[in-house]
Amino acid sequence: MNPALYWLVRATFQPAFHIFLSMRRLHRERIPAEGPVIIASNHRSFLDPFLIACLVNRPVYFVAKRELFAFAPIAWVLGALGAFPIDRGRSDEEAMATARAILERGDCVVIFPEGTRVRPGPLGTPRRGVGRLALQTGAPVVPVAVFGTEDVRRGIVFRPRRVALSCGHPLRFPKVAEPSPQLAKAVTDRIWPSVEREWVALGGEPGVAQAPAGDDAPVLTGAEAA
Repeated sequence: MNPALYWLVRATFQPAFHIFLSMRRLHRERIPAEGPVIIASNHRSFLDPFLIACLVNRPVYFVAKRELFAFAPIAWVLGALGAFPIDRGRSDEEAMATARAILERGDCVVIFPEGTRVRPGPLGTPRRGVGRLALQTGAPVVPVAVFGTEDVRRGIVFRPRRVALSCGHPLRFPKVAEPSPQLAKAVTDRIWPSVEREWVALGGEPGVAQAPAGDDAPVLTGAEAA
């Protein structure tokens, strides 16, 4: 990441988001101010990573589809802004290793569990990678819903719209060096309903997931992790 470019882009985009998109940022205080953090969010628009970056008062790193890195100048800009490539549609061990390294040094990683942009309608089905990453690193997971971004762009035309982001309470799980696919899916199934709860609270269409009641973050016990 290039800190000078990162903060310059954020300083440019954030006022624009407030002016043209009437951006609302709810419950930002739920994101830990330091230490490793995984932000798990739904994905509706290419603007989502930039909006999420405006939630956190420190740099965030995020995955982007590998095709975007084919052109060297664009790859440099993306890398300078904290993006790293992932192959969509299959398990990408290199991307997972990169995410683990970022978290192990105490930084923040943004993950879109749906794997691609989903629009319109309810949230898509998450993949288990976010659960695996949470277990392998022990990093808390903050569920975040982004609402309204799918209507901002039509072709090359950008239109003023109201967008909102809402953060859930951090979810913590025990650290497991080699989680099974079943355990990773179980953790993902704990995380995704919390994203949907924030999504529905913002006015999004509900799906099949049901978020846990109350504000207490679910925790897997040692017996559940075994």
